[in-house]
Amino acid sequence: MYHEPTGDETAGHSHYKVVLSTYEKFMEEQSIPIYKGVGAYDVRQLPLAPWKQMGGRGTFIELDGQVGVFGMYLVEVPAGGVLNPEKHIYEELFLVIEGHGSTEVWREGSSKKQTFEWQPYSHFAIPLNTSHRLVNATSSPALVLVTTSAPRVMESFPTRSFVFGNPWVFSDHYDESQDYFKPRDELEPAPGSGRAMLRSNLIPDIAHCPLPLDNNRGPGHRMFSPQMAGNTFFGGFVAEYPSGRYSKGHYHCACAVLVCLRGKGYSYTWPVELGPRPWEAGKGHLVKRQDYAPGGIVSAVPSGGDWFHQHFSTGKDFLRVRAFIRHVFRLGEAGEETVGAGAELSQGGRAIGYREEDPQILKDYLEALKREGVQFQMPKSVYA
Repeated sequence: MYHEPTGDETAGHSHYKVVLSTYEKFMEEQSIPIYKGVGAYDVRQLPLAPWKQMGGRGTFIELDGQVGVFGMYLVEVPAGGVLNPEKHIYEELFLVIEGHGSTEVWREGSSKKQTFEWQPYSHFAIPLNTSHRLVNATSSPALVLVTTSAPRVMESFPTRSFVFGNPWVFSDHYDESQDYFKPRDELEPAPGSGRAMLRSNLIPDIAHCPLPLDNNRGPGHRMFSPQMAGNTFFGGFVAEYPSGRYSKGHYHCACAVLVCLRGKGYSYTWPVELGPRPWEAGKGHLVKRQDYAPGGIVSAVPSGGDWFHQHFSTGKDFLRVRAFIRHVFRLGEAGEETVGAGAELSQGGRAIGYREEDPQILKDYLEALKREGVQFQMPKSVYA
């Protein structure tokens, strides 16, 4: 029974265990592994276990800073098999890591079932609350990385039947048109920033599709932001860094997870309180590093608050990543002007200019390139 405190005592416990969220309880009930940490060199190395609800094998991924914001899981579609049909009111983005297959999408009560094929590094979105299943007709298993808004939705609507058995039709997200999953390549300027944006519900090969020049994160930087299935929860982008080059350090407090699509590299991330030169400040041991190859993942903001992060291309091929971001902040009121992604600290922005960065950054990068036999390609002018 509850007892009120007496005198100057305070109610409750001064130390207590954090209670599991609705999504965390859901994950535990699935009886599959839950991978935690800053990142992973390659998700192919993660353990998988039979997943009754999905009909394949899988593992949940809950990186530092991701908890309670968005969910990720890795699922294996068995050779010559199918996953169980799904339907839910949270958003899902699919990224094929390996294998070939197809996806079936249909609306309950409708005779229009749509099917599209996928291959390694196909990227697609499933419209809200539509039934869907993944099919693998080949003789080898397929591996798919899935990003979802399930944690926020389940916390807002903790009744499972509402999340997984809701009859509402989101007609503004899915009109059943025959070309709904037809790949598109027409770029348009994103509202506000004016940077490149692509509206396409299916990108057949996100690791090799053309990317326009952007330069915001460094010389030669290319990117666009995918807008898929009318989703509003996820931001993010596909970005590319040339061989022998690296991005400016920059900070924000959004939950951000990067998936390596091509090339190889590593990321540094550290709390903004350490300043733009953490090694000079004697805090270099607090900087987190994650190396990755295609299929690798890293949390760019592994805790609450603002974190600097910086990405380095170390392979002979360019480095390409898909960033999944859930913005939990807004820089100013609607209609106000704000600084762009490339604006440096000296300009009131959030990026560290190359001439302002900690000398240890360049020292470590040159050593990494030497080990890989890759030539340093940064223009001298950026350090002037």
